[in-house]
Amino acid sequence: MSTSTAPTRRRLRAPSFTVQILAALVLGVLLGWWALAIGEGPNEEPNGLTVALSTIGSTFVSLLRATVPPLVFTAIVASIANLRGVANAARLAGQTLLWFAITAAASVVIGIGLGLLMQPGINTSVGADAASDPGRSGSWLDFLSGLVPVNFLGLETSASLERSETGDVLGVGSSLSFNVLQILVMALVVGIAALKVGDKAEPFLSVNRSLLAIIQKVLWWIIRLAPLGTLGLIGRAIATYGWDALAPLGTFAGAVYIGLALVLLVVYPIVLRTNGLGVMRFFRGAWPAIQLAFVSRSSIGTLPLTQRVTERNLGVPPAYASFAVPLGATTKMDGCASIYPALAAIFVAQFFGLELGVTDYLLIAFVSVVGSAATAGLTGAIVMLTLTLSTLGLPLEGVGLLLAIDPILDMGRTATNVAGQALVPTVVAKREGILDLERYNSANAENIFSEEDEERAAEAPEQVSGRPEAAEPLPTRA
Repeated sequence: MSTSTAPTRRRLRAPSFTVQILAALVLGVLLGWWALAIGEGPNEEPNGLTVALSTIGSTFVSLLRATVPPLVFTAIVASIANLRGVANAARLAGQTLLWFAITAAASVVIGIGLGLLMQPGINTSVGADAASDPGRSGSWLDFLSGLVPVNFLGLETSASLERSETGDVLGVGSSLSFNVLQILVMALVVGIAALKVGDKAEPFLSVNRSLLAIIQKVLWWIIRLAPLGTLGLIGRAIATYGWDALAPLGTFAGAVYIGLALVLLVVYPIVLRTNGLGVMRFFRGAWPAIQLAFVSRSSIGTLPLTQRVTERNLGVPPAYASFAVPLGATTKMDGCASIYPALAAIFVAQFFGLELGVTDYLLIAFVSVVGSAATAGLTGAIVMLTLTLSTLGLPLEGVGLLLAIDPILDMGRTATNVAGQALVPTVVAKREGILDLERYNSANAENIFSEEDEERAAEAPEQVSGRPEAAEPLPTRA
């Protein structure tokens, strides 16, 4: 009796996630330049390619942002529930805030130094007629009042009249937004209250775990679309802004990107080396979140992916990462809240011929380190910049001088922000002896969607917020 064996089919493997992202970046740049070469339509409306790129990019960011409120709320509540069995929970929180401040202080010193050295406010060709009121500004009172949730989920609605060119009312437009800082505060309150209630809160915590698992599954599906979103976002940026706007403010833009490079390539590696961590392994593991931050220009939009790579690639325990990463996305802004406001304040002072004293530079450092939560992870850094200028008594009209190139600068700023948001939890976990060094040393962005990671994602809620007797608690450092 003869038996025949059918030839086995070899499945074609899709390119790795890193290759997909790099290919999307290249293709997005090419399409962006093509759209820029086509130019605008007869009535100065964007051409079809620009509209298509913008739609793809904005849709992807909207999908990511839609997962942020439930993800932050459920993850924070779950992490607090799990941290009840950890002896060093308070120390973890304190160490996180301390390293936020240390890296922010180093960043603002670099910003001040570059401002004094390169003098961007003097070496500029932008005219004084470009100065204009920013329209919205930040203040310490707004920041403090913004910590109080306006409702249970921190959601805000706004309405506006839609008018025609002749002034006729066409309809009413409405939009729904959220304040992630308020969601964070509310989640902390609910999580702590659940601990105080005790066993009666277990049904709620069980539902919270299930909801978190569902959100994470949806989130992984969205993240798989990152190459497509990257193509649209980078293409839209080039097609919309080009690089011509950089010419009048070339010195300022150069100073900002030099400062960002120094933080990314000098300060962060020093921090990693000082704590016995490999530099290239960190950047290899954090790369997916850093590149998405660069093209999306939103720390909050990148938050889901930042938390994923921090846990899966860098080896930070989910119980701690689900607390530290959302906190960093709202308060850890080395690009937007440290380097940029320092350089911009010095630029405005030099442009208007105003002298800054030692006290002013100390105020810049103070605002940058303490007031960074005012940015709340949103696209752009106008709120933080106006907060700095108003604290120093500098003309707010100076903000208008920099608005033309803000989107171009914001790409690098956000990438630096997100790198720092992944760095600090990794360093603190290492110092506290809870970092999975084997996973960190084998960090591989290409395997972000491996079967092992999918299984870990499904198990994450149990690890994050299970009962202390059922879940494996975080180890404590002797």
